[in-house]
Amino acid sequence: MSIHEYGWSDYWNGFWNQWKQSNEERAGDTQLRPARLIADYGQKVKLITMDGERWGAASGKLRHTMVDPAEMPAVGDWVVITTSDEVSDAVIHAVLPRKSQISRQAAGFETKEQLIATNVDTLFLVNALNHDFNMRRLERYLIMAWNSGVNPVVVLSKSDLCDDVQQRVAEAEGVAPGVPVIVISALQNEGREQLEAFLQPGATVALTGSSGSGKSTIVNWLSGADVQLTQDVREEDSRGRHTTTHRQLFPIAKQAVLLDTPGMRELNLWDDSTGVAHTFADIIEIAQQCRFADCKHKGEAGCAVEEAIQRGELSESRVNNYRKMQRELEYQARKEADRRRKDSRSSTTSGRRDQRSGWRRDVEW
Repeated sequence: MSIHEYGWSDYWNGFWNQWKQSNEERAGDTQLRPARLIADYGQKVKLITMDGERWGAASGKLRHTMVDPAEMPAVGDWVVITTSDEVSDAVIHAVLPRKSQISRQAAGFETKEQLIATNVDTLFLVNALNHDFNMRRLERYLIMAWNSGVNPVVVLSKSDLCDDVQQRVAEAEGVAPGVPVIVISALQNEGREQLEAFLQPGATVALTGSSGSGKSTIVNWLSGADVQLTQDVREEDSRGRHTTTHRQLFPIAKQAVLLDTPGMRELNLWDDSTGVAHTFADIIEIAQQCRFADCKHKGEAGCAVEEAIQRGELSESRVNNYRKMQRELEYQARKEADRRRKDSRSSTTSGRRDQRSGWRRDVEW
């Protein structure tokens, strides 16, 4: 295996040449070469190079110059590396420009971006057709997908466990207008051809969804081999355990690259540029007919959204989730703004102290 089986193309070769041109002082280093980060194990990562797989880690300079943790190398990234010999770990010196970036708000109270994957073309939003089927969660995944610059595809897995598949399809199409909805059953080998239509040569396809939705099973099914561990879910509530513990790329012979991710029971949204507008386009379009431009859709006279709910054109639960998403993103934006102000004040205070004491902070690495 080499980087060609993991999506290397003329597109990425162009970025590689651009990087060398803008780093002329280093471009002459014959040890510099491109690689892709294919798995993250914490302190070390696994890379695929022209010569095959090898372990690697970010250089000290890269760790210190990347102020934002989200800029650090992540699974899916194309990176610039050097290798001192055939067995030592590779050193990552730079990250090539990203085509897309899938992020979420990290768990915990701190406002912090957590990268899920980069350079993804298509995102399979996997929802099992069992007790864990949840349209409100699907709306969150759709917002994340649209914000990330990837093409979402709704994958309804485990259709063999559902007695009313068409009803579930209608529900999914209702919250994801214009997005492909594919019904599959790996057990009965149904829906495989529809998924493979997105596995074009050189493409990177990621899978996301809650634990137990069947992501690892889909990876094995499409790969034709047991490359990922799988576990059964609890029958009483269809809850799964975290089978996948890290993010990893899997090449499919002469086709695309699959990226499996750990299951996410809670998806806290990170940023919003177009996600809400895409996901709730029907509500936003109707809201333009409200009597008041600042209508909150909570009892105001002439509210077109509430009238649409009464007529059965909109689901009340969907509108409530739309309001919830807006509040969540507004709250996060305020927290992020507060954090930036505090960081700015701290940096200013620290700089003044340095000037008084004569310290030099511009250390050469």
